[in-house]
Amino acid sequence: MSPKATPVRPAVLLTIIAETVLQDRLIHLLKGHDVSGYTISQVQGEGGHGRRFGDMAGYKTNIEIKTVVSQEVSDAVLLELKAHQDQHGMIAFRQNVEALD
Repeated sequence: MSPKATPVRPAVLLTIIAETVLQDRLIHLLKGHDVSGYTISQVQGEGGHGRRFGDMAGYKTNIEIKTVVSQEVSDAVLLELKAHQDQHGMIAFRQNVEALD
């Protein structure tokens, strides 16, 4: 297979871990940047905002949202998230990946 015929393209895996109460706002944020797909999981853990065990639905629970986007979209989303980071328990990070074209 020639280099031009590769079935993958460079992309960014954007991961957001946040309080469950932010779910609708985060989805709205992603869709506002034309993100066409994402995956949401309920997660547990401990960090600067305390323990999140998810033992009571909606109370001290976290979600993890993953989406594959361009570098530019990840820049824009992370910039908007940074403005709200002090108000809620949240962390976001990105990784360079190769996605199916």
